[in-house]
Amino acid sequence: MYAALFPGQGSQKVGMGRALYEAFPAAREVLDRAEAVLPGLQKLMWEGPEETLTLTENQQPALLAVGYAAYRAFLAEGGKEPTLAAGHSLGEWTAHVAAGTLELEDALRLVRLRGRYMQEAVPPGEGAMAAVLKLPLEAIQEALEGLEGVEIANLNSPEQTVISGRKEAVEQAAERLKARRARIVFLPVSAPFHSSLMTPARERLAQDLARVALRRPRFPVYANATARPEEDPERIRELLLLQITAPVRWVEILLDMERRGLRRFLEFGSGEVLKGLVARTLKEAQALSVGDPEGVRKALEVEDA
Repeated sequence: MYAALFPGQGSQKVGMGRALYEAFPAAREVLDRAEAVLPGLQKLMWEGPEETLTLTENQQPALLAVGYAAYRAFLAEGGKEPTLAAGHSLGEWTAHVAAGTLELEDALRLVRLRGRYMQEAVPPGEGAMAAVLKLPLEAIQEALEGLEGVEIANLNSPEQTVISGRKEAVEQAAERLKARRARIVFLPVSAPFHSSLMTPARERLAQDLARVALRRPRFPVYANATARPEEDPERIRELLLLQITAPVRWVEILLDMERRGLRRFLEFGSGEVLKGLVARTLKEAQALSVGDPEGVRKALEVEDA
């Protein structure tokens, strides 16, 4: 029994997925399908340049493709499907591909558009995001009272919350939070994700998503916006749109999984961000990163134990 986790933006790196491609036919098939839908994606993932890979309309399909490739490699080598799944922001889409809610090809096209629309929703330089460290959520909420143009975007761990919004408002919030002894890290992102400023992107993506069939997932996938596992396809459609402007309720998702008896977590894809958030949120959990052949082997050993 384990929970499958899929990362979001910030986990990309040049070279991502290449070792999986070379080691596992199942991963190769996924990444070749992705290349057929988005020609040039493999070269960009494996050779860069990094600044082009980091553009949100490239980063989103790259992360989805590698996350799903890692998951398919794990299954092909004898791994079992998860009891529950969740993805952080963009990763929620990957989780739904893994669960069979969405076809890979449809999801790749949609998340490329998602990235493009999110970038175009706010002119460059007008939005910002910042991580707030070492300050409880209640204290952050108090500090933001009466301040317009800034919102809570990600509840990542008990000691890490991300704020998002207009650049001036985020900077003003940062000063208030520093006065309360918080540590502030401005994030190198190209738009203020998970804020109401993303409403135009949500409205544009709704038209594209309406044309795509969604199926009932083979296993429940948590919605970022509700922090609950969802299985109804039309409800999932609504929530995939809502998550563009709503906060990622990651702490609540992990705590709910723990309440349901989950103690083992596998992060499929590039990086180890979610593995770290599990460690900082759940004291008795075991989390592994499954993003390369060694990670696949370790995950299989743990499952057999």
